[in-house]
Amino acid sequence: MYSFAQRNDTKVFDEPLYAYYLKHHPEAHSYHPGSEDILSTMENDGNKVIDAMLSNNEKPVLFFKHMTHHLLDLDRDFMKQTVNIILTRNPKEMLPSFDKVIENPSINDVGYALHIELLDYFEKHNIPFTVLDSKKVLLNPEETLKKLCDFAEISFDSNMLSWQPQQRPEDGIWAKYWYNNVHRSNGFQKYKPKEAPFPKHLNPLLKECQPYYNKLISYSI
Repeated sequence: MYSFAQRNDTKVFDEPLYAYYLKHHPEAHSYHPGSEDILSTMENDGNKVIDAMLSNNEKPVLFFKHMTHHLLDLDRDFMKQTVNIILTRNPKEMLPSFDKVIENPSINDVGYALHIELLDYFEKHNIPFTVLDSKKVLLNPEETLKKLCDFAEISFDSNMLSWQPQQRPEDGIWAKYWYNNVHRSNGFQKYKPKEAPFPKHLNPLLKECQPYYNKLISYSI
């Protein structure tokens, strides 16, 4: 999202369906940090959010960052009108970070199984999509972003490779819980494997996530 925000032709939106998800998932409401603030400051009606997305014409390129579980039972037919990109990350690296904010997450919290459901939906309905693996982005940001821009049929902009280390006005109200690292960054950091031991309590979830991730990366650009 921070990368695309550097483009003059682009407007970014941070998880506009988050409040809809919390309203219709009371259990998640109870353990997601900042839930009450999210519900009180964002549109709770998922269909209204989608209508607003599709009717927005602020900029030639609109970048909507979503979490797969935020879709819940919404009609996904609107994705026939959007450019669809699934961003993924090796669960061995992602799960320990996620666990620091939401302890003992479930498979539905972290999205890997839901990504495959979404992938299957795209294939069933002949909806174009691509998969972006975070490791590939960090290993070669320019090359990977050029491929992504080609897929989206937009020109690559070298401004996408760096940004100022600061918060963005588009950040969701939840940024203080999740975005500390990105707020300190000034671009894509060089990839470094995690050195800390993998938390033992997350091993069952890792085993559950790994097959889904393996399938996802077989589609990655």
